[in-house]
Amino acid sequence: MNHPADNEAAHKAGIRRENVAKILEAAESVFAEKGFKGASVGLIADRANVPKPNVYYYFGNKEELYRRVIEDVCSIWLHAADTFDATDDPATAIKKYVSSKMDLARKRPNGSRLWAIEMASGAPFLQDYLENTVKPWLISRETVLQKWVDEGRLKPLNTRYFFYMIWATTQNYADFEAQINIMNGGKPLSDQQFEEAKQSVTDMVLKSAGIS
Repeated sequence: MNHPADNEAAHKAGIRRENVAKILEAAESVFAEKGFKGASVGLIADRANVPKPNVYYYFGNKEELYRRVIEDVCSIWLHAADTFDATDDPATAIKKYVSSKMDLARKRPNGSRLWAIEMASGAPFLQDYLENTVKPWLISRETVLQKWVDEGRLKPLNTRYFFYMIWATTQNYADFEAQINIMNGGKPLSDQQFEEAKQSVTDMVLKSAGIS
């Protein structure tokens, strides 16, 4: 039998999760549109349809919210490469990683654009995150790729530049969506067109690694 206090705690926890999710989603779009300086907590609260004090209650200040949004986006990108640990087949690992990065560019374009804005500005808020989280992750992924190169299962390549290529190519579909739309007759890529683009990008990346 559930205790009333337990039910109340569960209810409050559910409300908290819902509010945090709404604030993060709104913040991702506002920061992507306005940048850190141009965004306001008031606008984020309005877009999330929550009282402005709630934003401060859950996140403390604008910088904390900004970092949380960007780190959440990057965390999803990093987990997209978990396939490098889940399989010892280079083709499967690389294909799934590229496919996931393409899908994330389509599902979370604002997150990708926000990351691009932060990097283009010199990463003023994320120097420590890049150094302490992203760089060790990259080195760990490079180690797996280099192992496959040493075993002759991939052609010799610079593993770091290989990842740079994947990042630039996949995130292009979010960061330069306006350009792509204009080149596509003023319309977003259809689901079929996007699947064709994803297959094309995947094929090119695999071929660059010596996988036909």
